[in-house]
Parts: sequence; C-alpha cells; structure tokens
Amino acid sequence: MKRFSCIALIFVAFSFVAKGEQLQQYIEQQRQLFPECLNEKAQAALNAGVSEQRVEAEFSKLNFIPRVIELDRSQPEFVSTFPDYFSKRVNQWRIDKGREKYQIYREFLDELTQKYGVPGHYIVSFWGLETNYGGYKGNMSTLDSLATLACEPRRATFFTQELFLALKLMDRENLNKAQMQGSWAGAMGHTQFMPTAYTNYAIDGDGDGVINLWESEKDALASAAHFLWKLGWTPGLRWGREVMLPEGFDYSLAGQGAKTVSQWQQLGVSKSDGTALGESDIEAKLLVPAGASGPAFLTYKNFRTILRWNNSEFYGVAVGQLANRIIGGPALTASLPDLPKYSIAQMAQVQRNLNALGFDVGGADGIIGPATRAGIRAFQTKNGLIADGFPSPETVTKLAELAQAL
Repeated sequence: MKRFSCIALIFVAFSFVAKGEQLQQYIEQQRQLFPECLNEKAQAALNAGVSEQRVEAEFSKLNFIPRVIELDRSQPEFVSTFPDYFSKRVNQWRIDKGREKYQIYREFLDELTQKYGVPGHYIVSFWGLETNYGGYKGNMSTLDSLATLACEPRRATFFTQELFLALKLMDRENLNKAQMQGSWAGAMGHTQFMPTAYTNYAIDGDGDGVINLWESEKDALASAAHFLWKLGWTPGLRWGREVMLPEGFDYSLAGQGAKTVSQWQQLGVSKSDGTALGESDIEAKLLVPAGASGPAFLTYKNFRTILRWNNSEFYGVAVGQLANRIIGGPALTASLPDLPKYSIAQMAQVQRNLNALGFDVGGADGIIGPATRAGIRAFQTKNGLIADGFPSPETVTKLAELAQAL
C-alpha cells in the first residue's frame, strides 16, 4: 500500500511538471504570435471606432505579459473552500476599515441610496472586497493585460472588445497608459470595473466633470451604486440571511428552486438564533456553500444581483455578510468547518467518476458548477449520503471506490 502511494505521488508530481512545461511552451508560442496579432488588432480597432491617433500612440507600446496567461489558468475560486475564502475576506481588519469608510462617506452614501436604492453599507462592502478600500487596485498595465488576453485564443473576442473600449476611455476621460493599472484581467480602479462597466455604468460622483475610478473615491462609490441599480438591485430587500436547519433536514433542497420564506419556515428553517423566520411571501433559495457541516443561508433576489457583479456564490455571501458587519451585524453563528482543499485535477477526477457511474455532469473541467453539484447530489441520494451536493471526503472516497470497481 505504501509503495502504491509513493508511486501515485511521483506520478502526480510528474503530471504537474508536464502540465507546467506545456503551459510555458504555449505561452512562448503566444509571445511569438503577439506582434502579428497586434497588427491585426490595430486595424480592427480602427474599424471599431478607436481614433487613429489613439491606435498610433498605443499599439506600438503594447507588451505581452506571460504572467497574465498563468493567472488566467489558476483563478483562486476554482480551488478554494468556502471557509478559506470567507475567513480571508470577511476579517476584522476589513470590518473595522469598512466601518471607518462608511462613517466618512455616510452623507454621500445616503444620497446614493436615495437615488439608486442601494444601501451604503453594501456599496462599501463591494469596495472592501474588490480593493481593500482602494489599498490595492492592481499593479499590472491594463492595456498590456487586455492586449495579452485579446491575442490569446481562449477568450479573444471578449478581451478584444474590452481592449478597444479601454482605448476609447483614454480619449473620453483623458487617461494615460501609466495610470491605467489594474488586475491581470483588466479590471480597473477602486471598484475594479472592466472597460465595459466603466464605459456604460461609471459616473461622475465628485462633480469635477471627469470619471476617474483610480483617483476619485466618490466617482468609484457612485459608479458602484449606479452599476448595482442597473444590474437590478431591489430597494428595501436584504441580500439574504444565515439560517439554522433542523435535525434531519433534506439537504437535497439546497441549491434548488426558490420557496417563500413561509414555506422554508414550515420545513423547520429558522433564523440563526433559533427564532422564527416569520410569515413572508418573499422567495428565497437555500445555500450551503460548505456543505452540511457548515453555515446555511437563505438568499433573496439581491443575492442574484450581487452574482451579476461577480458570479461566485462565495463572493456573494462575503459581500452580504461584510455589509452586515459594517453596520454592526453579528458574526456567523455556525462555525466554519475544516474542509480539505481540492485541486482542479482532483475535482476533474470526481467529475469523471460521476460520468462513469452514470451521473452525467458534462466535461471534466475541475470546476464545481450547478451540473456537477446536481450530479453529486444524485449520487449521494442513491448511496445514502447527505445529499448536499458538496464533495465531502466521504462522498469523494465513495465515488472513487465505486468507479474503480467498474
């Protein structure tokens, strides 16, 4: 058994080395193709309405950034557990700093709430999660990052559009390349707007006639409120709440269709302190991001609006709970469980095992999305496990055993 384990570990190690070498070879190929790609993009930019002066000024200075492609292949949401993700983002420093910023801009935030219906503590929460309240806005050249991704085939169409919009923004807002620093994917400023969001939703919050999401905190806060309003924020409705589930609860209901708050109450769901939810026809979905061993949440319509900003359930809960804490709300009642961290390769194997056992989850990409959760839930139900759709160690082990027995 020990000999098998050693061989398996060596095989995995060689696999990671091989994949790393393949990625570096691919990056080098992209580097060599970059100049030709830029020539094609320059003409396309002119056709898309970027000014000739801007094309001439910028395209000759665009650089290929290998690190951008490396980061594009290793996004943290794909491998992080909810406890790890949440504890790093909703920490005491971010709560305290959020309260400080909330008080500094309280009057301005109240004006934004009156105009757009988005409570100020949510706006501050987005700000805190995106850039630590402006403490880290990214240090990569926005134009170089976008050009690198625009010339990389995987999502070339999307990033080509973002590159052209960034170039147009330079003319519209009198921006220069040096100040346009951001994330590896081209997100910019205090609230990390992509060029599309900057173009369509950013507004002048400080009244100086320009929109600068790097330098003006009021521009960034007003733009966030305007963006959330456009995304469909419902005034007067919270994001969701932590809840307590009764013993013997049917976890297969998690992640499924919405029920009214009254219906959840009839199923034994209560507030996290054990008191009744109350009668309400507001629709909510149940979310258990860490499985049955972790906290549970009822999420409302505004949670789905948050996901339109960033389509990650972990992110959505972090935004909502940080917003709660900023205005004095309590910490989570349920403890965060100590969960194993799965690599993308391990999750891809889980998906292959599910497919082999007849639970069709599509391609084995290592990303646990709705289809994979549904497959896990169906497998758990069939095999007498807690059907929370979560890849618990017990579930993963059982999957491997049954798949190997085929």
